[in-house]
Amino acid sequence: MWRRLMITGLAAVAAATGFVAAETNPAPSQAAACNGYVGLTFDDGPRAGNTQNLLAALRNNGLRATMFNQGQYAASNPALVRAQVDAGMWVANHSYTHPHMTQLSQAQMDSEISRTQSAISSAGGGTPRLFRPPYGETNSTLRAVQQKYGLTEIIWDVDSQDWNNASTDAIVAAAARLTNGQVILMHDWPANTVAAIPRIAQGLSSRGLCAGMISPSTGRAVAPDGGTTPTTPTTPPPGGGSCTATLSAGQTFGDRFNLNVAVSGSSNWTVTLNLNGSQRIQNSWNASVSGTSGSVTARPNGSGNNFGVTILANGSWTWPSVSCASA
Repeated sequence: MWRRLMITGLAAVAAATGFVAAETNPAPSQAAACNGYVGLTFDDGPRAGNTQNLLAALRNNGLRATMFNQGQYAASNPALVRAQVDAGMWVANHSYTHPHMTQLSQAQMDSEISRTQSAISSAGGGTPRLFRPPYGETNSTLRAVQQKYGLTEIIWDVDSQDWNNASTDAIVAAAARLTNGQVILMHDWPANTVAAIPRIAQGLSSRGLCAGMISPSTGRAVAPDGGTTPTTPTTPPPGGGSCTATLSAGQTFGDRFNLNVAVSGSSNWTVTLNLNGSQRIQNSWNASVSGTSGSVTARPNGSGNNFGVTILANGSWTWPSVSCASA
Protein backbone atom coordinates (compact mmCIF):
# COMPACT_ATOMS: atom_id res chain seq x y z
CA MET A 1 0.00 0.00 0.00
CA TRP A 2 1.25 3.44 -0.99
CA ARG A 3 0.84 4.93 2.43
CA ARG A 4 2.06 2.02 4.47
CA LEU A 5 4.93 2.49 6.90
CA MET A 6 6.06 -0.73 8.48
CA ILE A 7 7.08 -0.53 12.12
CA THR A 8 8.83 -3.52 13.65
CA GLY A 9 10.08 -4.35 17.09
CA LEU A 10 8.25 -3.87 20.36
CA ALA A 11 11.34 -2.35 21.90
CA ALA A 12 11.41 0.46 19.35
CA VAL A 13 7.79 1.37 19.99
CA ALA A 14 8.19 1.15 23.74
CA ALA A 15 11.16 3.46 23.57
CA ALA A 16 9.23 5.93 21.47
CA THR A 17 6.15 5.95 23.70
CA GLY A 18 7.43 5.24 27.18
CA PHE A 19 4.65 2.68 27.62
CA VAL A 20 4.77 -0.96 28.56
CA ALA A 21 2.06 -3.52 28.01
CA ALA A 22 1.03 -3.77 31.67
CA GLU A 23 -1.93 -1.57 32.56
CA THR A 24 -1.84 0.69 35.55
CA ASN A 25 -4.95 1.79 37.44
CA PRO A 26 -4.14 5.03 39.27
CA ALA A 27 -6.92 6.46 41.37
CA PRO A 28 -8.18 9.63 39.68
CA SER A 29 -8.03 12.85 41.65
CA GLN A 30 -11.35 13.89 40.16
CA ALA A 31 -13.85 12.66 37.62
CA ALA A 32 -13.52 13.82 34.04
CA ALA A 33 -16.55 15.91 33.01
CA CYS A 34 -17.80 14.95 29.56
CA ASN A 35 -19.20 18.05 27.93
CA GLY A 36 -18.96 16.37 24.55
CA TYR A 37 -17.61 13.30 22.75
CA VAL A 38 -15.19 12.73 19.89
CA GLY A 39 -14.45 9.62 17.84
CA LEU A 40 -10.88 8.36 17.87
CA THR A 41 -10.41 5.94 14.97
CA PHE A 42 -7.50 3.73 13.95
CA ASP A 43 -7.32 2.07 10.53
CA ASP A 44 -5.44 -0.91 9.10
CA GLY A 45 -5.08 -3.24 12.08
CA PRO A 46 -4.82 -5.58 13.75
CA ARG A 47 -1.18 -6.60 13.38
CA ALA A 48 1.34 -8.13 15.76
CA GLY A 49 3.90 -5.70 17.10
CA ASN A 50 1.66 -2.69 16.56
CA THR A 51 -1.82 -3.34 17.90
CA GLN A 52 -0.68 -4.46 21.36
CA ASN A 53 1.23 -1.22 21.91
CA LEU A 54 -1.62 0.93 20.64
CA LEU A 55 -4.09 -0.82 22.94
CA ALA A 56 -1.74 -0.44 25.92
CA ALA A 57 -1.39 3.29 25.25
CA LEU A 58 -5.15 3.77 24.92
CA ARG A 59 -5.96 1.81 28.07
CA ASN A 60 -3.24 3.48 30.12
CA ASN A 61 -4.75 6.84 29.21
CA GLY A 62 -8.39 5.90 29.71
CA LEU A 63 -9.40 6.15 26.05
CA ARG A 64 -11.71 4.05 23.92
CA ALA A 65 -11.59 4.06 20.14
CA THR A 66 -13.06 2.55 17.00
CA MET A 67 -10.73 0.15 15.20
CA PHE A 68 -11.35 -0.04 11.45
CA ASN A 69 -9.82 -3.45 10.77
CA GLN A 70 -8.79 -4.95 7.47
CA GLY A 71 -10.38 -8.35 7.02
CA GLN A 72 -7.13 -10.01 5.96
CA TYR A 73 -5.47 -8.98 9.22
CA ALA A 74 -8.49 -9.91 11.33
CA ALA A 75 -8.42 -13.36 9.74
CA SER A 76 -4.71 -13.86 10.42
CA ASN A 77 -4.70 -12.28 13.90
CA PRO A 78 -7.98 -13.30 15.59
CA ALA A 79 -6.46 -13.02 19.07
CA LEU A 80 -5.74 -9.35 18.41
CA VAL A 81 -9.36 -8.74 17.45
CA ARG A 82 -10.38 -10.23 20.77
CA ALA A 83 -7.75 -8.07 22.49
CA GLN A 84 -9.32 -4.98 20.94
CA VAL A 85 -12.72 -5.95 22.29
CA ASP A 86 -11.32 -6.87 25.70
CA ALA A 87 -9.66 -3.43 25.86
CA GLY A 88 -13.05 -1.78 25.39
CA MET A 89 -12.65 -0.81 21.74
CA TRP A 90 -15.29 -0.96 19.00
CA VAL A 91 -14.41 -3.00 15.92
CA ALA A 92 -15.44 -1.89 12.42
CA ASN A 93 -14.98 -2.85 8.76
CA HIS A 94 -12.22 -1.36 6.56
CA SER A 95 -12.46 -3.81 3.61
CA TYR A 96 -10.54 -7.06 3.24
CA THR A 97 -7.46 -6.04 1.22
CA HIS A 98 -7.65 -2.20 1.24
CA PRO A 99 -8.26 -1.68 -2.50
CA HIS A 100 -9.55 1.42 -4.28
CA MET A 101 -13.16 0.35 -3.86
CA THR A 102 -14.60 2.65 -6.50
CA GLN A 103 -12.50 0.88 -9.13
CA LEU A 104 -14.12 -2.48 -8.33
CA SER A 105 -17.26 -4.11 -9.68
CA GLN A 106 -20.25 -4.34 -7.38
CA ALA A 107 -19.55 -8.05 -6.86
CA GLN A 108 -15.96 -7.31 -5.89
CA MET A 109 -17.12 -4.61 -3.48
CA ASP A 110 -19.52 -7.11 -1.93
CA SER A 111 -16.70 -9.63 -1.49
CA GLU A 112 -14.41 -7.11 0.20
CA ILE A 113 -17.12 -6.14 2.69
CA SER A 114 -18.72 -9.54 3.31
CA ARG A 115 -15.42 -11.35 3.88
CA THR A 116 -14.40 -8.70 6.41
CA GLN A 117 -17.72 -8.98 8.24
CA SER A 118 -17.16 -12.73 8.51
CA ALA A 119 -13.49 -12.47 9.53
CA ILE A 120 -14.22 -10.00 12.33
CA SER A 121 -17.25 -11.92 13.58
CA SER A 122 -15.36 -15.24 13.53
CA ALA A 123 -12.53 -13.66 15.51
CA GLY A 124 -14.88 -12.54 18.28
CA GLY A 125 -15.23 -8.90 17.26
CA GLY A 126 -19.00 -9.01 16.81
CA THR A 127 -20.79 -7.96 13.64
CA PRO A 128 -19.50 -4.56 12.52
CA ARG A 129 -22.02 -1.78 11.95
CA LEU A 130 -19.57 0.79 10.60
CA PHE A 131 -17.56 0.80 7.37
CA ARG A 132 -14.74 3.09 6.32
CA PRO A 133 -13.83 2.93 2.62
CA PRO A 134 -10.07 2.83 2.01
CA TYR A 135 -8.70 6.26 1.11
CA GLY A 136 -12.14 7.71 1.82
CA GLU A 137 -13.20 6.86 -1.74
CA THR A 138 -16.89 6.09 -2.17
CA ASN A 139 -19.78 6.19 -4.63
CA SER A 140 -23.44 5.22 -4.84
CA THR A 141 -22.70 1.62 -5.81
CA LEU A 142 -20.48 1.13 -2.77
CA ARG A 143 -23.09 2.72 -0.51
CA ALA A 144 -25.69 0.29 -1.83
CA VAL A 145 -23.45 -2.64 -0.88
CA GLN A 146 -22.87 -1.14 2.56
CA GLN A 147 -26.62 -0.83 3.03
CA LYS A 148 -27.04 -4.50 2.19
CA TYR A 149 -24.88 -5.39 5.20
CA GLY A 150 -26.42 -2.79 7.51
CA LEU A 151 -23.25 -0.70 7.55
CA THR A 152 -22.96 3.05 8.08
CA GLU A 153 -20.21 4.75 6.10
CA ILE A 154 -17.76 6.71 8.25
CA ILE A 155 -15.20 9.04 6.70
CA TRP A 156 -13.58 11.64 9.03
CA ASP A 157 -13.67 15.30 10.05
CA VAL A 158 -9.97 15.61 10.90
CA ASP A 159 -7.09 13.83 9.16
CA SER A 160 -4.11 13.39 11.49
CA GLN A 161 -1.82 12.80 8.49
CA ASP A 162 -0.08 10.08 10.49
CA TRP A 163 -0.07 7.94 7.33
CA ASN A 164 2.01 10.70 5.73
CA ASN A 165 4.80 10.62 8.36
CA ALA A 166 3.25 13.38 10.48
CA SER A 167 5.24 14.14 13.62
CA THR A 168 3.89 13.42 17.08
CA ASP A 169 3.41 17.18 17.59
CA ALA A 170 1.41 17.42 14.37
CA ILE A 171 -0.82 14.49 15.35
CA VAL A 172 -1.50 16.07 18.75
CA ALA A 173 -2.29 19.39 17.04
CA ALA A 174 -4.73 17.65 14.69
CA ALA A 175 -6.59 16.08 17.62
CA ALA A 176 -6.80 19.51 19.23
CA ARG A 177 -9.01 20.63 16.34
CA LEU A 178 -11.71 18.09 17.19
CA THR A 179 -15.06 19.43 18.37
CA ASN A 180 -18.07 17.65 19.83
CA GLY A 181 -19.30 14.82 17.61
CA GLN A 182 -16.33 14.87 15.24
CA VAL A 183 -14.15 11.96 14.13
CA ILE A 184 -10.36 11.86 13.60
CA LEU A 185 -8.49 9.54 11.23
CA MET A 186 -5.44 7.77 12.67
CA HIS A 187 -3.75 4.44 11.98
CA ASP A 188 -2.74 1.31 13.85
CA TRP A 189 0.89 1.28 12.74
CA PRO A 190 2.77 4.65 13.08
CA ALA A 191 4.99 4.92 16.15
CA ASN A 192 4.33 8.67 16.27
CA THR A 193 0.61 7.99 16.70
CA VAL A 194 1.17 5.76 19.71
CA ALA A 195 3.51 8.38 21.17
CA ALA A 196 0.81 11.03 20.74
CA ILE A 197 -1.86 9.17 22.77
CA PRO A 198 -1.01 10.57 26.25
CA ARG A 199 -1.03 14.15 24.97
CA ILE A 200 -4.25 13.57 23.02
CA ALA A 201 -5.88 12.31 26.23
CA GLN A 202 -4.65 15.33 28.18
CA GLY A 203 -5.83 17.73 25.49
CA LEU A 204 -9.31 16.25 25.34
CA SER A 205 -9.64 16.27 29.12
CA SER A 206 -8.60 19.92 29.32
CA ARG A 207 -11.42 20.80 26.92
CA GLY A 208 -14.06 18.69 28.65
CA LEU A 209 -14.20 16.17 25.79
CA CYS A 210 -14.27 12.39 26.15
CA ALA A 211 -13.59 9.60 23.70
CA GLY A 212 -16.93 8.16 22.60
CA MET A 213 -18.40 5.65 20.22
CA ILE A 214 -19.54 6.45 16.69
CA SER A 215 -23.29 6.23 16.30
CA PRO A 216 -24.42 3.90 13.48
CA SER A 217 -27.49 6.14 13.15
CA THR A 218 -25.77 9.50 12.69
CA GLY A 219 -22.09 8.73 12.06
CA ARG A 220 -21.24 11.16 14.86
CA ALA A 221 -19.38 10.55 18.11
CA VAL A 222 -21.69 10.06 21.07
CA ALA A 223 -21.54 8.76 24.63
CA PRO A 224 -20.51 5.08 24.89
CA ASP A 225 -24.07 3.98 25.65
CA GLY A 226 -25.18 5.53 22.38
CA GLY A 227 -26.88 8.53 23.93
CA THR A 228 -25.87 12.10 24.50
CA THR A 229 -24.05 13.26 27.62
CA PRO A 230 -26.06 11.26 30.16
CA THR A 231 -27.43 12.47 33.45
CA THR A 232 -29.73 10.68 35.88
CA PRO A 233 -31.64 12.97 38.25
CA THR A 234 -33.16 11.23 41.23
CA THR A 235 -35.62 12.02 43.98
CA PRO A 236 -35.25 11.28 47.70
CA PRO A 237 -36.46 7.92 49.00
CA PRO A 238 -39.60 7.94 51.20
CA GLY A 239 -38.89 9.41 54.62
CA GLY A 240 -35.73 11.17 53.50
CA GLY A 241 -35.09 14.91 53.45
CA SER A 242 -34.98 17.01 50.33
CA CYS A 243 -31.89 16.47 48.17
CA THR A 244 -31.15 15.24 44.69
CA ALA A 245 -28.21 13.21 43.37
CA THR A 246 -27.44 13.46 39.65
CA LEU A 247 -25.15 11.05 37.81
CA SER A 248 -23.07 12.02 34.80
CA ALA A 249 -20.46 10.15 32.79
CA GLY A 250 -16.76 10.31 33.45
CA GLN A 251 -14.05 8.42 31.58
CA THR A 252 -14.66 4.86 30.38
CA PHE A 253 -11.88 2.27 30.38
CA GLY A 254 -11.65 -1.25 29.05
CA ASP A 255 -12.95 -2.83 32.26
CA ARG A 256 -14.33 0.04 34.35
CA PHE A 257 -15.96 3.44 34.18
CA ASN A 258 -16.08 6.64 36.21
CA LEU A 259 -19.26 8.36 37.34
CA ASN A 260 -19.64 11.87 38.70
CA VAL A 261 -22.27 12.48 41.37
CA ALA A 262 -23.58 16.00 41.99
CA VAL A 263 -25.73 16.56 45.08
CA SER A 264 -28.09 19.51 45.37
CA GLY A 265 -30.57 20.65 48.01
CA SER A 266 -28.49 19.79 51.08
CA SER A 267 -24.94 19.82 52.36
CA ASN A 268 -25.63 17.05 54.89
CA TRP A 269 -26.57 14.14 52.68
CA THR A 270 -26.37 10.39 52.25
CA VAL A 271 -26.26 9.08 48.70
CA THR A 272 -27.00 5.43 48.05
CA LEU A 273 -25.72 3.72 44.92
CA ASN A 274 -27.23 0.32 44.10
CA LEU A 275 -24.66 -1.47 41.95
CA ASN A 276 -25.71 -3.96 39.29
CA GLY A 277 -24.65 -7.61 39.17
CA SER A 278 -21.00 -8.12 40.08
CA GLN A 279 -20.04 -4.47 39.81
CA ARG A 280 -17.61 -3.23 42.47
CA ILE A 281 -16.35 0.18 43.58
CA GLN A 282 -12.62 0.40 42.83
CA ASN A 283 -11.94 4.03 43.77
CA SER A 284 -13.81 7.04 45.10
CA TRP A 285 -12.95 10.68 45.67
CA ASN A 286 -14.39 13.75 47.45
CA ALA A 287 -16.71 11.66 49.67
CA SER A 288 -16.62 9.00 52.37
CA VAL A 289 -17.85 5.81 50.71
CA SER A 290 -18.90 2.70 52.64
CA GLY A 291 -19.04 -0.66 50.89
CA THR A 292 -17.75 -1.87 47.55
CA SER A 293 -20.64 -3.93 46.10
CA GLY A 294 -24.40 -4.16 46.28
CA SER A 295 -25.77 -1.12 48.09
CA VAL A 296 -23.03 1.48 48.65
CA THR A 297 -23.41 4.72 50.61
CA ALA A 298 -21.52 7.98 50.33
CA ARG A 299 -21.42 10.91 52.76
CA PRO A 300 -19.71 14.33 52.74
CA ASN A 301 -16.04 14.41 53.76
CA GLY A 302 -15.53 18.17 53.61
CA SER A 303 -14.81 18.28 49.87
CA GLY A 304 -18.15 19.74 48.84
CA ASN A 305 -21.25 18.29 47.21
CA ASN A 306 -19.66 16.69 44.16
CA PHE A 307 -17.89 13.35 44.25
CA GLY A 308 -16.98 10.47 41.99
CA VAL A 309 -16.50 6.72 41.86
CA THR A 310 -14.70 4.24 39.63
CA ILE A 311 -16.82 1.12 39.05
CA LEU A 312 -15.37 -2.19 37.88
CA ALA A 313 -17.96 -3.37 35.36
CA ASN A 314 -17.42 -7.14 35.72
CA GLY A 315 -19.73 -7.69 32.76
CA SER A 316 -22.34 -5.03 33.56
CA TRP A 317 -22.05 -1.54 32.07
CA THR A 318 -25.45 -0.39 33.32
CA TRP A 319 -25.25 2.56 35.67
CA PRO A 320 -26.31 1.95 39.26
CA SER A 321 -29.55 3.44 40.52
CA VAL A 322 -29.02 6.34 42.92
CA SER A 323 -30.99 8.00 45.68
CA CYS A 324 -30.33 10.85 48.09
CA ALA A 325 -31.51 11.50 51.66
CA SER A 326 -30.83 14.61 53.73
CA ALA A 327 -30.22 14.42 57.46
